[in-house]
Amino acid sequence: MSKPFPSSLVRSVACAAVLLALGPSVTVAGAADRAPSTATTATDATDLPVLLETIRANRKALIGVNLGLGAEESAKFWPVYDRYAKDIAATGDKLTAVVDEYTTSFATLSDERALQLVDAYLAAEAERVKIRQSYVAEFAKVLPGRTVARFYQIENKMDAVVRYDLAAAIPVIDEKAAATNPRIDPPSR
Repeated sequence: MSKPFPSSLVRSVACAAVLLALGPSVTVAGAADRAPSTATTATDATDLPVLLETIRANRKALIGVNLGLGAEESAKFWPVYDRYAKDIAATGDKLTAVVDEYTTSFATLSDERALQLVDAYLAAEAERVKIRQSYVAEFAKVLPGRTVARFYQIENKMDAVVRYDLAAAIPVIDEKAAATNPRIDPPSR
């Protein structure tokens, strides 16, 4: 059975789809400013893996539209990008697992488990940064430096939109609630 996920992720996909529909006249640089202010609704039964795959496919299309690569550059760039996306997706899956566990148990998290989740989150983020750094040289072998920089700018802007929506959907730990609802940590996984 699939778990429900924040409808804000659906909004991110919807924003990406709208941007794709508008075509090359819309750049990612203005995506956050043009994002709809009302959330797109979705049923809780929507499958998270399908949503994540949709986001990843839309990212690729947005990058293609916004980089404006020629045929020769595209032939060199996309195989490197596909490897990069696969590596980044693995860290994204780790982050998704941390966020999922947190959102389902934030009200009853013990101090110890909360710190474990923080450590897991930061480890996944560090791994993500390491992967991004490792691919700069690979992208630079197939694209000019300015285009590589533009690619990372586009990635950062898309990440910012998704993270903004995700942050709005993730509840903050209420210290007062934790004091009245202590819980024993689950066994380590």
